[in-house]
Amino acid sequence: MTRMNANKTDPKFPTMLTDSRINLKGVVALLLTGAALLLGGVRSPAADLKRAAPEWPLSDFEGKTVKLSDFKGKVVILDFWATWCPPCRAEIPGFVAIQKKYADKGFTVIGVSLDQQGPSVVKSFMRSFGMNYPVVMGTPKIILDYGGITAIPTTFVIDRQGNVVTAYQGAMDQATFESVIGPLLENTQG
Repeated sequence: MTRMNANKTDPKFPTMLTDSRINLKGVVALLLTGAALLLGGVRSPAADLKRAAPEWPLSDFEGKTVKLSDFKGKVVILDFWATWCPPCRAEIPGFVAIQKKYADKGFTVIGVSLDQQGPSVVKSFMRSFGMNYPVVMGTPKIILDYGGITAIPTTFVIDRQGNVVTAYQGAMDQATFESVIGPLLENTQG
């Protein structure tokens, strides 16, 4: 898990969110933390608070607008990640496998890239990792709307009715996600 901090007055952590841009200088020191916690993901403290997932319009790597409502009636894994984040990279093969296995059952993974370098870096990365699911470019607003993301990867599981049913900070394995989405996929109402 790589820690992020938007509090400019906290000297313990480098600031990642500065105005409307992500400050990558602060990330370098935090990458060691992320590497150490590579497979040490935890459920978020708010994981059991069922609430409506905030709606968003974001651009994909080609500039096309994508909205959460485009996936209405589907179970969604919404993953906040970045190409430079080792734990994020470790999760991607599992997400590719889950997308392949469950896409025809009313499911999708959506990646929210927090890369400052922009869509061209993300597009190249997606090709090299064989990513078979939609990826949009994150904004400071979506970070705040989803509780002020403080570490990546941070992943939300959203049910067919559009409610956040659980959230994780840090890398989780494929089996963990499958154990959560399986029962949600059995509920065909949405």
